[in-house]
Amino acid sequence: MKGMVEQQQQKVVVERAEEGDKEKKKKRRSHRRSKQTPPVSGCSSVDGICGHAPAWLGNGSSLQSVMLPAESSTSKKNEAEVNASDEQGPGRASNVLFTSLPTMHITGCLASAEPSNMRDWHPSPSDMERDFLAVSSKSCPGPISYEKMSYNPPDKGFLSCHKHEEYLDTLQKKYFVPHWSVEAVNEAIEKGDVFRALFRVNAHNRLEAYCAIDGVPTDILISGVSAQNRAIEGDIVAVMLDPVAYWTRLKGSAGRSPSSVPIDDSNVLPEVMDAVGDDCKENGKMGADCEYPVCSDGLLPLDGGYNHHEKNFFTEAVHSVTETGPKNSSYGPYGSNGHLSFVSNPPNGGYASERGEAVSALGKLCTLVSSFPSKRPTGRVLAVIERSPRRDAVIGFLGVKQWLAYKEGYKKDPRGQWPKNPKNPILFSAREYIQLAPTDPRFPKMMVSVRSLPEFIQERLKKGDATVEMELVAAQIHDWKEESFLPQARVIHIFGKGGEIEPQIAAILFENAIYSANFSPESLACLPNVPWQIPEEELARRKDLRNLCTLSIDPSTATDIDDALSVERVSDDIFRVGVHIADASYFLLPDSALDVEAQFRCTSVYLLRHKIPMLPSLLSENLGSLIPGVDRLAFSIIWDINLAGDIIDHWIGHTVIRSCCRLSYEHAQGIIEGVDVEKLTTAGHGCPELHGQFEWFDVIKSVKLLHQISKMLKENRFKDGALWLDNSKLVFLFDESGMPYESILCERKDSNFLVEEFMLLANTTVAEVISRAFPDSALLRRHPEPNLRKLKDFEAFCSKHGFELDTSSSGQLHLSLQKIREKLKSDPVLFDILISYASRPMQLAAYFCTGDLSDRETEWGHYSLAVPFYTHFTSPLRRYPDIVVHRTLAAVIEAENVYLQQKRTLNGANRGSAILAPGYEIAGRCFTGLRFDKDALESKEGREALSAAAVMHNVPGTAVLAEVAARCNVRKLASKHAEEAGDKLYLWALLKKKEKLILDARVLGLGPKFMSIYIHKLAMERRIYYDEIEGLIVEWLETTSTLVLDLCTNKKFLKRGILGKCRALEDVALVINPCDLNSEQVLQDSIHDIEETQVEGATDVEAAENKPAIFDKDEPCPAVFPLTLHLLSSVPVSLHAVGGDGGPLDIGARLYLSSYRR
Repeated sequence: MKGMVEQQQQKVVVERAEEGDKEKKKKRRSHRRSKQTPPVSGCSSVDGICGHAPAWLGNGSSLQSVMLPAESSTSKKNEAEVNASDEQGPGRASNVLFTSLPTMHITGCLASAEPSNMRDWHPSPSDMERDFLAVSSKSCPGPISYEKMSYNPPDKGFLSCHKHEEYLDTLQKKYFVPHWSVEAVNEAIEKGDVFRALFRVNAHNRLEAYCAIDGVPTDILISGVSAQNRAIEGDIVAVMLDPVAYWTRLKGSAGRSPSSVPIDDSNVLPEVMDAVGDDCKENGKMGADCEYPVCSDGLLPLDGGYNHHEKNFFTEAVHSVTETGPKNSSYGPYGSNGHLSFVSNPPNGGYASERGEAVSALGKLCTLVSSFPSKRPTGRVLAVIERSPRRDAVIGFLGVKQWLAYKEGYKKDPRGQWPKNPKNPILFSAREYIQLAPTDPRFPKMMVSVRSLPEFIQERLKKGDATVEMELVAAQIHDWKEESFLPQARVIHIFGKGGEIEPQIAAILFENAIYSANFSPESLACLPNVPWQIPEEELARRKDLRNLCTLSIDPSTATDIDDALSVERVSDDIFRVGVHIADASYFLLPDSALDVEAQFRCTSVYLLRHKIPMLPSLLSENLGSLIPGVDRLAFSIIWDINLAGDIIDHWIGHTVIRSCCRLSYEHAQGIIEGVDVEKLTTAGHGCPELHGQFEWFDVIKSVKLLHQISKMLKENRFKDGALWLDNSKLVFLFDESGMPYESILCERKDSNFLVEEFMLLANTTVAEVISRAFPDSALLRRHPEPNLRKLKDFEAFCSKHGFELDTSSSGQLHLSLQKIREKLKSDPVLFDILISYASRPMQLAAYFCTGDLSDRETEWGHYSLAVPFYTHFTSPLRRYPDIVVHRTLAAVIEAENVYLQQKRTLNGANRGSAILAPGYEIAGRCFTGLRFDKDALESKEGREALSAAAVMHNVPGTAVLAEVAARCNVRKLASKHAEEAGDKLYLWALLKKKEKLILDARVLGLGPKFMSIYIHKLAMERRIYYDEIEGLIVEWLETTSTLVLDLCTNKKFLKRGILGKCRALEDVALVINPCDLNSEQVLQDSIHDIEETQVEGATDVEAAENKPAIFDKDEPCPAVFPLTLHLLSSVPVSLHAVGGDGGPLDIGARLYLSSYRR
């Protein structure tokens, strides 16, 4: 019998039964269930197994090998609605209130809904959870195989693991409701019953997701896997809202009931792209391009038509509230039994003015949200409209070791080691799967068919090679059926060992779809051969500025020089300042092979030691780069500026320049601070080289004048309402082998602001010109106003702590923060924390086509810069939007020249054209001048000139430009994510080399189970979990928001944990004996001395000079038990590298304590 049980544990083959037998069994099961009483949980604690979500929902341990059904019939019954209030996410959610900053409530648990009887909506524990726990029961750990849903009765040994009929019911159950059809979604969107939204997942608790609906100030909470209905991070989904009675309370809202728990969405940044790649613009509807091959990937089933529509109780609630005020609903879309209720025969009446209904519904929703400011709307996903690109780029590790443990003949030896050469080779069945654990916690675990793995991986598995688990892999989700617990994925790439830098870099690029291959021969053929000289005809049509003292200021490591500056005094109170931008569009002809590839890449990506350029190095570092001493093509803007910083006039045009000097920011800063000319010109490491007829006196004079003017511009900008939120940046120093050996915290200096002010002025000037000349086809950049609710929360927090904050405008917010800065001179760390949290309500800036917002010009503005028009013009060697803007500006100049030439011909003389030395035509410019000639624009000649110039310079129309803007937004965000991941990777490598780093931290949030801390020297936040720690006593005083941690010395009262979940004290704290402090300090001093010697031969000496190092020998002293903490308390922490070989990279944080009891 024991052998039969083991055999059954390895594989269960289920054969198809007769239809009559199946009907009889259904009836027997139905009859049996109707007589059963609800199961009673045996868990005595909320942390018991019944209180936790199944491991497949998150990052917990779970079954690593499950055989999924090959196919299943469609069920009309909708089952397995998950009880969100009973699910606990992977983020160690708390069940009680937390006290924290208003934007940083740290709890992963879902708030109890109002009214309190909402907990009776779903069965507890959920069907989905029970079924998964049954399948993954440790008492029956063998792989399970399903073959076409056929059925073969198991032997009695198997019945000791699962009751046969309950198990068969598990196989046939649908765990998600079907997705609606394309037609049904479009109809519901037009009617206003359903909304199109971007789906985002809480990285700390995957059971919490949020949907951002354009125009709605508060994101919609999608609570639990069932409500999320197989949506993936980044999907565009169709979401239906629940009635108001079932909305949850917002974190930090007044009047929270004692039993409710605040929802933590503070770690899901509100910075979401406003413009997403969308082939179906009108009404946000799904079109033919959005309809995927549906049934296999669980997106838009063909049978998910209107007969699946649920009664839209939300629409009724909106109507009720907007007409008669808020009312409570008893059950909403759910019946009294807690299951979804469907309308089998929906009304078939026509819809009058459906577009108007959708707009009206959005307005009513905003009104409804405003009517309940303390509540967060909730809803559920009905369909996936557009699949996220992240579905095709999932990075993770295969759970090989636990899979191998299930295979016959492959066991650990007595020492707990895996054998290198097992006696018997491992065989695969046709339907056998290995679990894949994504490195991104926002994604669910996935199942990968062993047979679909690359052949060399299969061979290693057959030999029992457990090191396959250390390989970092890429996979794509190809199926997630209603009957499947987990999505099915296939491995498409193997990067290498997860603990090495290069495989991790490759994975970062792949995950963010960053194209890093060499440029194609066709693209390179578009460029001229070197050496290259400017053609004479090109020189003749451009303004010659080669005799102007022009210089560039860039990072010392920059290889592509986009911009240069010049300044000269026109009179006692007038300066003429020039910004000269590399004219890359001269080489990048529209629709050429190189143009197509540049548009595909969109932006250069910088990962510290790795650069993925948008343009070939021949163009970005040679032909187009403003190299000193070489004639280069430029697009220049010349301003006349008075001593008050006011713009008197400006000129825009194509030029030829010759830069005389390339300064680094350090060189420019030295000049600003008054460094001696002799010291600057002394030969040595990193000394800039001077070219042409100009002397160092000319360079130094130019830098000082530019600095003086930039200060006036900056002062005026902030007077006009600009906002500046900036923190220090972590910079790494690398040795000769390319590995980080130190990190420093860099703050921006005057030389950085000098360049920034003139680049901002250039971008603003160009934006105004192109938007006026081409009001329907200009590529601009907008920054929406911040999230009002989060901004008000931040204002309330500041008020509570004695800081006055005015959030009525960007300018008032800036002034308030500057006053707080003065007040916190003695505590700069706290001010940095406030700046960090002030940036959280801010939304991301985005490119857009003006024609898309032609009727909403008030939304064109840039909130933080406080300007009505803004674009990107100054970096064409690394940003494709700048190329588009250059072409548009060239078209404006071309049209202006044609129009003026026509006027001169008609008038017979060149009237109204004043020429100011050294030859800039400033007055009389109708389209590019300071005063825009609207009459010229509206004239027949003006319109014809602009139309012809747009064709000549390939200015995109509204539809095409909108697509370009959308792609640029996507690629810019991907670049940002990649660069952040690269910074984290190198910090991880540095900590792995150092083993540990002791730093001071500040407490941002406190609760009974974990705290959130801010490490100022790394400008980063971490979490420390202290629940279920053996030997640690945790006392949480909610009334005073105080946490007390102490060691338990009485073994009799040591916490044992629940079901072996108790963690060791070392997981949460580095506890040392005070007697060891002196010897450890001596060791640290000696290590520091050795590292100082190594720095002398490093490659980044210049950057290391006069910068505070993170790894100082003067580390903070450890805290002592009992440890008492409050909000904003200082606490020493120990940081260390986590993961790499078989797990995602992370920076772990532990409390740093000392005790004689250890």
